[in-house]
Amino acid sequence: MTLNLEAKKLLLRKIPHGLFICGVREGDEINGFTASWVTQGSFEPPLIVMAVRSEGSSHGIIQRTKQFSLNFLRADQKDLAAVFFKPQKGLGGRFEASPYRFGELGLPLLEDCIGNVECSLIGEVVHGDHSVFVGEVKEAYLNKDDDPLVLSDTGWTYGG
Repeated sequence: MTLNLEAKKLLLRKIPHGLFICGVREGDEINGFTASWVTQGSFEPPLIVMAVRSEGSSHGIIQRTKQFSLNFLRADQKDLAAVFFKPQKGLGGRFEASPYRFGELGLPLLEDCIGNVECSLIGEVVHGDHSVFVGEVKEAYLNKDDDPLVLSDTGWTYGG
């Protein structure tokens, strides 16, 4: 049996995805990227499941520090998501695009977004070109409830 690649691509792109900015910190270095493969994994304890491209610089930081933040973007923040979406060489520079602060776990949190969570890494599945990280939500901050930014509203595609 042969996989129908066009059908696979179209169908996998139909999976709805929110857009988030994942923040990481290692010493004085901070970095972030636009994450779209994110979901809640458990109520108790509260778990976030996120897939991260294995070759990205933030991937190794998450593995070494065992923590990450997620910043929940509003529907009108496509331009900010674009700043963090494009691959870059090296670390840093992206968080200067919007005001941020450090949370209780010392992770970068955008101030102008719906809210943020800080997570401690409790599990990892390494397989394929992305790793699946499971983080337990340790801190949550609500700035202002609003409609979230979703991938399908941007005209972008990631996946398939």
